[in-house]
Amino acid sequence: QVQLVESGGGVVQAGGSLRLSCTASGNIVSINAMGWYRLAPGLQRELVATITSGGRTNYADSVKGRFTISRDNAKNTVYLQMNSLIPEDTAVYYCNARGVYTTYTLSDYWGQGTQVTVSS
Repeated sequence: QVQLVESGGGVVQAGGSLRLSCTASGNIVSINAMGWYRLAPGLQRELVATITSGGRTNYADSVKGRFTISRDNAKNTVYLQMNSLIPEDTAVYYCNARGVYTTYTLSDYWGQGTQVTVSS
């Protein structure tokens, strides 16, 4: 069974920084892509950033230049460095692992979510 465990959320003032981490555990052979999504009250879940096993990244326009996604394939861990945070970044951030190969399965998985609150 594969689990994603997130950490690093919290409360920060506008202009501040936070770093999120997400580690996938279980009988994992490889993971195609990992990423972060967020859900703010009254809005739909949106993509924040993704990164493939080869290091190709994709960002939402709203976070380009402020957020950086990175990945440690050996540790099955993805990071999201968030700088110059603004109140509009307030949301629950969810880690996603897409194309997770175990010995017997290929599936996608989600973390439990971590709250990020940016005060003005």
